[in-house]
Amino acid sequence: MGEVLSQSEIDNLLKQLSAGELDVNEINDSNEKPVKNYDFARPSKFSKEHLRTLEIIFEHFGRLLSTDLPAYLRKSVSIEVMNSEAITYSEFSNALSNPVLLGIVNFAPLKGNIVIEMASNLGFAIVDRMLGGYGEPLEKNRDYSEIELSILERVMVICVNLLREPWQNVVSIEPRLERLETNSQFAQVISPSEMTAIITMSIRIGTVEGFMNVCLPFITLEAVMDKLNTKYWFSNMQMKDDASYDEVISSLIEKAEVPIKAILGNSTISVNDFASLQKGDIIRLDKKTDDELSIYVGNIYKFTALPGATEKNYAVKVTSVVREEK
Repeated sequence: MGEVLSQSEIDNLLKQLSAGELDVNEINDSNEKPVKNYDFARPSKFSKEHLRTLEIIFEHFGRLLSTDLPAYLRKSVSIEVMNSEAITYSEFSNALSNPVLLGIVNFAPLKGNIVIEMASNLGFAIVDRMLGGYGEPLEKNRDYSEIELSILERVMVICVNLLREPWQNVVSIEPRLERLETNSQFAQVISPSEMTAIITMSIRIGTVEGFMNVCLPFITLEAVMDKLNTKYWFSNMQMKDDASYDEVISSLIEKAEVPIKAILGNSTISVNDFASLQKGDIIRLDKKTDDELSIYVGNIYKFTALPGATEKNYAVKVTSVVREEK
């Protein structure tokens, strides 16, 4: 039991505190350790390690989204993971406003569903962009129409399908969008007292910025909780067959566009002749009509070819491959 102060000592202590002669921090025992209250009614099922691993997974998911969505929206998309926390599902659902855009996702083969919530301004911006607009949100929120929900469902399916690759290091999943809900009361697919991990992502589409929250229930992730640590995640990633990476890189390189140009010939003229060129003038080249042309891929001399035409377009027919750069 601590020392009991007399009334005069208490008055003197209060006087010194009021006058600033004594700092309250100096009174605290330096050996005293801070105590954190533990709520047995809400046991913490997600450790900091689990939440950090989920952040890494959804950072990968964000990179995939920022690469794929611009192809559909024809606007720049940037995504950043902002926060992760563990709360009950009732806290998550009570914080939602109506109307809201909720995607109920089956996370097979894991049991149960996860919930993806997208901000209303992002939803209306996507609809506006998909219908040919500039991608501007509404000034005042309203309920989504059936046509708007149909458009958003297609976009949400694209987002859900991209979840496969980021989770590959933990478990092979086959996520499927079951339905969209615009009222949080109809999305009670998880017990209100169930602990969930909430991953908050900031999404910017052009100039419109909003949040996407991914709600992952403990009951869904329980079977793979031991794999949700960075040590397992990185070691499993390194154990992958290098051949699979080679195939991915090869497929990406095959889709890359490269410029190709055919050199019909060269000629040297004076600056005076060049300045006086008019329509219909002829410049004599150093090539004959039956000579092979030099074909360059980028700046590399790669092929020889003969000139020709296909339908109404000029064309060349490759005659040989140049193995060494010229």
